[in-house]
Amino acid sequence: MSNLLVAENVTKKFGGFTALNNVSLEIPEGSIFGLLGPNGAGKTTFIRIINQITYPDQGNVILNGETLQPKHISQIGYLPEERGLYKSMKVGEQALYLAQLKGLSKVEAKKRLKYWFERLEIGDWWNKKVQELSKGMAQKIQFVVTVLHEPKLLIFDEPFSGFDPINANLIKDEILLLKEKGATVIFSTHRMESVEELCDHIALINKSNKILDGKLIDIKRAFRTNTFEVGIETPNKMMLRNELSDRFVTSEAFFKTVGDELKMKIQLEQGASPTSLINYLNGKGVITHFVEEIPSANDIFIQAVKNNN
Repeated sequence: MSNLLVAENVTKKFGGFTALNNVSLEIPEGSIFGLLGPNGAGKTTFIRIINQITYPDQGNVILNGETLQPKHISQIGYLPEERGLYKSMKVGEQALYLAQLKGLSKVEAKKRLKYWFERLEIGDWWNKKVQELSKGMAQKIQFVVTVLHEPKLLIFDEPFSGFDPINANLIKDEILLLKEKGATVIFSTHRMESVEELCDHIALINKSNKILDGKLIDIKRAFRTNTFEVGIETPNKMMLRNELSDRFVTSEAFFKTVGDELKMKIQLEQGASPTSLINYLNGKGVITHFVEEIPSANDIFIQAVKNNN
């Protein structure tokens, strides 16, 4: 898979403060790339550099094989966390204006806006002023004007902010469809469940430095601890609990079942086979639950930042 965007050793300082320190990233074409990090880590600065709102002090950004230039703005769609619609303008007039700023003719812009307004069931908003809309309604309009010119690169910064669960799911599905149609997406959020659902690749920035990046599935493998949630029906739970604690590294487990099993987390030594654990437990009772504990994006985020700090 080729890379649509490559950042090479990007550094940005504001006075004595370093916002980005020698950050390099490769964002594969046709992927949804999660740009993650705590508040103040440097994510927004990186996004602003891509949009040429600010420029790096050192390093390069390459888009589609070319060093980033003003002409590339037309190939980028940016939905910022802080929304920027003009509250006193009518929705339709504003959408047309913003579409033409991205290079669309008025005729083509109207055609595409008609499609999106019908698709998102917001056609009756055309003559409303933005100030008449709720935060979620305004967010839909901003999403439309972000994707309208069909850019190669879409940047969404907290795109689900202000949405109820139904509309958040609607926009999530639209983002996935845009990816299927060939768009590359940079997705910045603190909602780790959205990262799980959407992202193929992630990068984690902390205190201006990149501390982690790669395919999400590969990172999950790297953070595995060979720990298993176990539920087992046994006539003497306390005896078995003590026996397991003596033999393995164990901790409490809190998964839900309909029975009254002994529930524990059991960590095996690296390289130990879960089959041997199953065989051992089969001799102790009836296994009702056996699931490997796969680290979530949230677990990885917390652990990686904690280790880095």
